[in-house]
Amino acid sequence: MALNNTMKQSSFTIKTFGCQMNVRDSEIMAQLLAEKGYVESMEMEDADVVILNTCSIRAKAEQKAMSMLGALRKAKRRRPGMKICVAGCVAQQEGQELCQRMDHVDLVIGTQNLYELAGLLEGIDGTSKVAISMSDSYEIPAFIPAMPKLISQGELQDTSPARSFRKFLTIMQGCNNYCTYCVVPYTRGREISRKVNDIIEEAHVLVEAGVQEITLLGQNVNSYGRTNPVTAEGNEYSFAQLLRDVAAIEGLKRLRFTTSNPKDLSLDLMRCFSEIEILCPQFHLPVQSGSNIVLSKMNRKYTRELYLQKVAELRSFRPDIALSTDVIVGFPGETDADFEQTMEILEEVRFHSSFSFKYSDRPGTRSADFDEKVDEQVKSERLSRFQKRQDQICLEQNSLYVGKILPVMIEKVTEDGLVARTVTNHIVHVKEKITCSPGDIVNVTIHHAGQHSLNGRIDSTNQYQGYSHD
Repeated sequence: MALNNTMKQSSFTIKTFGCQMNVRDSEIMAQLLAEKGYVESMEMEDADVVILNTCSIRAKAEQKAMSMLGALRKAKRRRPGMKICVAGCVAQQEGQELCQRMDHVDLVIGTQNLYELAGLLEGIDGTSKVAISMSDSYEIPAFIPAMPKLISQGELQDTSPARSFRKFLTIMQGCNNYCTYCVVPYTRGREISRKVNDIIEEAHVLVEAGVQEITLLGQNVNSYGRTNPVTAEGNEYSFAQLLRDVAAIEGLKRLRFTTSNPKDLSLDLMRCFSEIEILCPQFHLPVQSGSNIVLSKMNRKYTRELYLQKVAELRSFRPDIALSTDVIVGFPGETDADFEQTMEILEEVRFHSSFSFKYSDRPGTRSADFDEKVDEQVKSERLSRFQKRQDQICLEQNSLYVGKILPVMIEKVTEDGLVARTVTNHIVHVKEKITCSPGDIVNVTIHHAGQHSLNGRIDSTNQYQGYSHD
């Protein structure tokens, strides 16, 4: 995305690491700077302000951010006026120590200080500044995305079609679960839900600007509204109610959400998949492990039996729902028998996709101090076995779509044809040229399935055909 504004010549670039929450946070920071007259640059070394929006959930994401930060030292030597900012979870986690290790960093800004970015940048005077306050009483500010309005009015240019028809919308921040391996409660704070009116107003603005699909974001959306009042009257209000209210906005074509904790998955939320027409039948439900012993050590607060029960209930409401998950391999103390139970979960649920990782110690977490660390080679072998079988299941699940007619939302129009996405979050490649734009929905007949995508042909019969899990 390139933003053009003649008020000021200063330019910025943002490099995002990690999860969808960080993607949305980067969009917010981009808007905050654009409103102050900054222009977004595609070239990091040419920008006046460089922001690394970091993630510390996985060691790999943190290592990438730190490596890039080290490389920026040379860029700043060439251009001393460049301002370098570190935001996100690594910033929250490291604070002043980050400035001591990386003396070329001008600003370290934590997850609860995000909306102060523009003012903090203006106050930089040559010495490093750190803003990493963390409060249990923090409230997410009311923030309405002016950028889509300005784009629709022609005042700003958006060169990325994906941003104009699909958007993330943050509904909550932080987490109260304290899984023993997770840094989120320490880097994003205690769970706080946004006010309902702020969310609905933002959703209306997005749809009015041409957004066709919205994904509601939170560390644990299932518990939305449980820890703080979200209505003006202080009445109880659930995530299922929020889904229904957002779905009722005229003009919205698709609604998604992520992420959920199985222990908080209610029947009311499950019913939404059969009752809300635009709610996509795709659910990311992290299991992390198939072993009750490991789940207990992780402090996940559910058993494999409860997880499987939830899966069965979900499929009773929506048989064609596509399930994805997260899995951590090699958690401290994980035995061969424990890992076999994870493989059994994979075979029984047959996830459409999964994000699987080797366990790595994260600073400040309880599991970092656990004994019985699993050997790296063993972790690698287990992960390889899990991913190989998952790829096979992905192909088997995707093959069930072959011959079906499915509605897909156009994401990209290329010289070769179209790239689109199904309601179950599958990418579909169409090697045909038709007159359409990103955000349009067309029907395609699926004629080929791969491990990670589908191929289809445009169909004009308008006869949607799903498939049952059975």
